[in-house]
Amino acid sequence: MKALVIGGGPAGLYAACLLKRRRLAGSVTVIEQNPSDATYGFGVVFSETARNHLSEADPATHEALLAASETWDDLTIVHRGERVAIDGNGFSALSRLELLRILQEQCDREGVDIRFGQQVRALPAADEADLVIGADGVNSTVRTLCRETFRPTIHELSNRFAWYGTAKPFETLTLTFREHAGGHYVAHHYRYSPTMSTFIVECDAATWEQAGLARMSDAESRAWCETVFAADLDGWPLISNKSVWRRFPVLVTERWAYRNMVLLGDASKTIHFSIGSGTRLAMEDALALTHALEEEKGCVEDALQRFESERRPAVDRLLSAAGGSYRWYEEFPARMHLAPHAFAHSYMTRSGRVDDERLAAIAPSFMAAYRAKVAAEANRR
Repeated sequence: MKALVIGGGPAGLYAACLLKRRRLAGSVTVIEQNPSDATYGFGVVFSETARNHLSEADPATHEALLAASETWDDLTIVHRGERVAIDGNGFSALSRLELLRILQEQCDREGVDIRFGQQVRALPAADEADLVIGADGVNSTVRTLCRETFRPTIHELSNRFAWYGTAKPFETLTLTFREHAGGHYVAHHYRYSPTMSTFIVECDAATWEQAGLARMSDAESRAWCETVFAADLDGWPLISNKSVWRRFPVLVTERWAYRNMVLLGDASKTIHFSIGSGTRLAMEDALALTHALEEEKGCVEDALQRFESERRPAVDRLLSAAGGSYRWYEEFPARMHLAPHAFAHSYMTRSGRVDDERLAAIAPSFMAAYRAKVAAEANRR
């Protein structure tokens, strides 16, 4: 079987590697429009659940990624200057560039032909590829060329965010909420190497307009955010890497597969960064696809239908939870009046998948502290 993978990000590279490693394709070619060392977004983060899944399905890749990662056990929420620790939330993170390097090396070892700096403007002829994988991101060429087949819908959220980095290493994955000059901001930050951290700044639409961020240059915007989060950055500057302010695109597609074509990762759906890594979802797509090909003995069309029917329910559950999460963020200014532990509790239950009973099982120390705060407040009344 000849496979063509369009897109050399994590989804495409991992799918290509697995196709060769599991002897599902004799020839695998990856077409990527960027050079081999191009990357945007600084670090990527994986939950403990995602790590465990990868460890069971592909121990070799899991070990390679873990060796390059920073790890920690807790989530921290900073509200009104108070740090609230939430236990039971293991995470790891590594630089996106390092993730791509690891996957590129694995592809090289397996004999995948990776062609950088090339663009695909038309789909291959039937005799050029038995399997075509569109792993080319939210602006997917494959999806666009077959729009009537995959039937995508997309809308943008109202909040704005910019993806920065900083050389200050943070102890845990931290969500820091700040009020500044009448506006409301949140930073999502975590270290992905001993010397670097991701630092995503998000604000609601009213704050964006009031602060005049649309009219600021990159340097002015960074300086503004450094002022908002001065207490958290401790003098460390923010670092820009195409860190434009944008709105999150919520993408879903009615179909993921058609004949010998399939979409993976952000080409078929996007998951909000507040609930999990799109990278994790993309790599799990690649695992599910290769499993379907194994089960269907290489019959491409049957395998693609099996992949979609078996993979969709798990993804739909995540997308539903992501919807609850991003709606919480779209409305977070209305919750800024809450006390720190009450605010953190609201955050932890935002997706609709976690109630108090489950949260007590996951994060017993946090729930004990939260319940003590609620009881103390009741006694004061």
